Amino acid sequence: MERVKSSKLAHYAEKFAVESEPGLTTTQLLLTNEDLKPVEPARREWRSRNFVAFWIADSFNINTWMISSASIINPGLAWWQSWLCVWIGYSIAAMFICLTGRIGAKYHISFPVVGRASFGIWGSLWPVLNRSVMACVWYGVQSWIGGECVFLMIRSIWPSWDNYAAGGSKNTIPESTGANTAGFVSFFLFWLGSLPFLWFPVHKLRHLFTVKSYVAPSAGIALFIWAIVRADGLGPIVDQPAKVGGSALAWGIIKGIMSSIANFAALIINDPDFSRFARRPNDALWSQLLTIPCSFGLTSFIGIIVSSSAAVIYGEPVWSPLELLGNFLRDPTVGGATRFGVFVIAAAFVLAQLGTNIAANSVSAGTDLTALLPRYINIRRGSYICAIVGIAICPWNLLKDSNSFTTYLSAYSVFLSSIAGVMVCDYYWVRKGYLETQNLYSGLKTGPYYFTYGFHWRAFAAYVAGIIINVVGFAGAVGTPVPIGAEYIYNLNYFCGFIVAAVVYALLCRISPIPATSKVWLEVDDDLDGRNGSVVEGMIPPDEETSVGVHAYNKGDDMRD
Repeated sequence: MERVKSSKLAHYAEKFAVESEPGLTTTQLLLTNEDLKPVEPARREWRSRNFVAFWIADSFNINTWMISSASIINPGLAWWQSWLCVWIGYSIAAMFICLTGRIGAKYHISFPVVGRASFGIWGSLWPVLNRSVMACVWYGVQSWIGGECVFLMIRSIWPSWDNYAAGGSKNTIPESTGANTAGFVSFFLFWLGSLPFLWFPVHKLRHLFTVKSYVAPSAGIALFIWAIVRADGLGPIVDQPAKVGGSALAWGIIKGIMSSIANFAALIINDPDFSRFARRPNDALWSQLLTIPCSFGLTSFIGIIVSSSAAVIYGEPVWSPLELLGNFLRDPTVGGATRFGVFVIAAAFVLAQLGTNIAANSVSAGTDLTALLPRYINIRRGSYICAIVGIAICPWNLLKDSNSFTTYLSAYSVFLSSIAGVMVCDYYWVRKGYLETQNLYSGLKTGPYYFTYGFHWRAFAAYVAGIIINVVGFAGAVGTPVPIGAEYIYNLNYFCGFIVAAVVYALLCRISPIPATSKVWLEVDDDLDGRNGSVVEGMIPPDEETSVGVHAYNKGDDMRD
């Protein structure tokens, strides 16, 4: 009887398993599937123009619109100082993006696989879990913001939709939940409409980003012109000098720069998820390095000027474009032309949020979840799991106190900066670009990336060190009194976490050398050309209990000349 039950369970488990190559061992099935193995030449379809379109598309979203206005101008900077912070911050973020992106573009492997080289075959699951959890949370939050765009679309056609919103006579959801009937329905419509787009493979999503790169910025520029015309000028913000000076001004600029970098903390570590589809490394270099600061700088400029114009129209700045569009609809003299304009712009914002949510969250979560359980999860299934978790976390509750929520999420860049510091130091300083791709999919204890029980203690020690340097300042950011020195360190949180983690990792690897490194720059063209990315043929020995076909590594003995 027990055998029958076990047989049935095995039968059903096999039905739910994703496609995999024949002949893989149990350990191999825990390390690879079609979405985790190196991208074969046929799927390397991303060119420079696709990365340009990707970042133009990603830059146009509600968060970017508001980051230089609400979070930087409010502390007292002049508008041009705020905009300068954006350019500097996103230029630095672009450099970090290119550093991690090159690994994926050269070896055509994703972030979870890249992490195995630095954190260990099994230790890499910890940074992957960190990234996937944050991606799921952000998916829900961005979907809620997308629902607000849908709300404006419905309201521009059906004014009585307000009756189902907060304070409306037909709202049946208590205000204490942070939601209302209209908001929840709008959120659900956005969430439901996003599901078909999660079906497409990553290398085909470039078409969605191309469309968004034309539609969303056009709508933003239209709102930009509309606001200026209604205000009869650029508004008072462009004439206002900085409200602070001296050290307060200097720290305000530093915080503004770090705010921009923090907005990229998650994308920095998972850029290989996209860059691995590049035809060659240069396709993912200059296109990203130049497009990121330009596109994000332009979007932030539009946000600043529109907020300035809104100060003329309504007597005070309106930092959110959605709130501004809502104010247009509340005008007693609103006509059909205004309603149509709001509908079109809100629809473009829906596309903007959809593209951003897929680029920054669903693909990232899908790739990460694939690494956690590759036998049963691929990117497509992982993306749908992300969507389910995104609605299950009830993002309307998280956003009830938006200031606290934003503080906690921004502070999470502390943890991600340590991961990035270890990864970048490992690839560029310790290994000099040398990776043995086939061994990144091997669970052999003699493999160069197995370390100690599959965990790399040097990487985790450096990771913890990068967090500790910021942990006191983080406590201060959430309201606990801390020394002023800790606050200053935390103001530079991403740099501190990244640099400390990188330096500690480099020192530990110098004191206690690791295998599979090179003394000179040595990126290997081991991208499985002609083998169709097989993890069986030419990569991992079929018998994982022996070291047949695999060099038995001794620490420090593989420093290649």
